[in-house]
Amino acid sequence: MWSLPFVSSALLAVAPAAAFAPHIQHPDQIAMNTYERGVGHFSEWSRATKKEFLIDWQAGKESEWILVQGNEGGDLDSMTAALTWAYHLGHSTLNTSNPIKAIALLQTPTHALDLRPENQLALKNSQMTSGHEDLLTIDELPEDPETLSPKLKGIVIVDHAEPLRKWQKAKILSIFDHHVDRGAGPDASPRIFEKTASCTTIVARQMLDELEKLDEEYHMPHELLELVLSAIAIDSGGLDEDSSSEADIKTSARVLARSNWKKKDLNQVMEGLDDELGDAKKDLGHLGLRDLLRRDWKSDLVDTVSTNTPTVSLGFASIPYSMDYQIDKTEFEELFDWFAIHAAWTAEARVDVSVCLNRYKKDEDGKKRKIREIALVVRDDVRIDQDQADSLFQVIYNALTTNGSITLTPWHRASELAPRQMVWTHESDAGRKVIRPIVEDAVMAWE
Repeated sequence: MWSLPFVSSALLAVAPAAAFAPHIQHPDQIAMNTYERGVGHFSEWSRATKKEFLIDWQAGKESEWILVQGNEGGDLDSMTAALTWAYHLGHSTLNTSNPIKAIALLQTPTHALDLRPENQLALKNSQMTSGHEDLLTIDELPEDPETLSPKLKGIVIVDHAEPLRKWQKAKILSIFDHHVDRGAGPDASPRIFEKTASCTTIVARQMLDELEKLDEEYHMPHELLELVLSAIAIDSGGLDEDSSSEADIKTSARVLARSNWKKKDLNQVMEGLDDELGDAKKDLGHLGLRDLLRRDWKSDLVDTVSTNTPTVSLGFASIPYSMDYQIDKTEFEELFDWFAIHAAWTAEARVDVSVCLNRYKKDEDGKKRKIREIALVVRDDVRIDQDQADSLFQVIYNALTTNGSITLTPWHRASELAPRQMVWTHESDAGRKVIRPIVEDAVMAWE
């Protein structure tokens, strides 16, 4: 089975950072490969845990299980953090009188996992079974979350501040996040909110702290350790000093010391992983607009103070291209076609409010400027009528344009937009972590 190449110490001094990362295959190439059963302890554990969970569900033993779940965007950080903590919970209690049954749930449909080429590559490098058969995804869950959630022993939330509404009946056992604390699960333990580049950093540090206190350490597969390093590397820019925290650096060093790369230089390993996975992450030219909208899509219901409409559905997409580039990827290469494709996707997702957060770089006078865009659309055909949609659009519009943390400029084609459509540009660092709470708070206050 192909695995990550290792570089001899003789080549260390002259090898580029990329030498420590795997050779990338285009997603289409990987998809064409023959079926490969995963090898190694990590793959075997993941597949066996999935089987055991489904057997217990069939037998009505859901109450014995903890589901460790990341956010529905399903990026490498979220996936790795969930897998890491589920592995730790099960193995750290395996030889005790009260062993824990825990499984990672990816809140991303199986068919959407490969919209993130970096995930596909990282899982292949970790020697997991092709087709993601080792993983439990949301579309494989045998019962609706709203009915399953109160039956479970509990849930652990990673890389997200609070459970999606469909999981709110579940007991929150722990939360690990690097976003804004929304007050969920006040009695959860551990309950850690910390500003780090990667949520996997927080989970891996807690795992190592607890592992080192055990009378006898359990087996830690190198495939999982390398997956952890990959997740931290891509989120921290290879431990770039401007992107990483002290916790990211220290935890990466602790993980590296236990991995098969323990004799390698930390910075070179992390830079190499970031280069290779980053190249894969950018390999999105084959995706159409609909896939770009859904590849990093997060949505949930939000409670309002309105008696007529007590809940509103919000959806957020993050796309690494400008509106102009996205328009060029449509069939007719016209503005109307972007909104037609967008409308078809948001109708399928059944959201009232959608926010597309675009980011790209613009060359100007030999320098690259980082530009962000916010595209806001409010529908009137899901839970709210036209008058309500007009009102809600204005509330969100005001919340975004009067927020002191960002300065928004109308997009250069804003005059061509239809009612309840708006696009702005800005040059702040405010991404989804900043914009989503602004929009959610505005919706919650809407009457």
